[in-house]
Amino acid sequence: MISTKRRVFLKGTLAAGTVGVAVGAGLLAPSKLLAAWPSDAFAAEGLAAAMEAVTGTSDVPDGDVELSAPEIAENGAVVPVSISTGMDNVTEMAVFVELNNQPLTAHYVLGDGAHANISGRIRMGESSNVIAVAKSGDSWYKTVQEVKVTVGGCGG
Repeated sequence: MISTKRRVFLKGTLAAGTVGVAVGAGLLAPSKLLAAWPSDAFAAEGLAAAMEAVTGTSDVPDGDVELSAPEIAENGAVVPVSISTGMDNVTEMAVFVELNNQPLTAHYVLGDGAHANISGRIRMGESSNVIAVAKSGDSWYKTVQEVKVTVGGCGG
């Protein structure tokens, strides 16, 4: 009988070996993937700076963007959000939390013909406005919803 620890170790070794072979064969290129990471946007402090880094402006007009988030989040560490839009030619979507130290919580780049519907969980340190933005063509549009947090999720 194989112990659980040995089984986990063998699975991990097999997975690491497979990734190593894929990188060696050029099937995975971590440097290319990491080069696309928008580090300036995620490191930006303050909502205006973060929105400027993603959208090119801090003054994004309201538009046909739907944001689904709870009015009251019992735990700020795991706040479920969904963003969708009926606009055509949506190529990017992002989520910001106004009062977080680093307001950009998610940024998605969509492929051609992708259905603009994103769901996930974000962290919120305190009650704040959540802003969802979507890029359609060359223009960005947003919607805003207030979420009240009863237990902080960003170290609080």
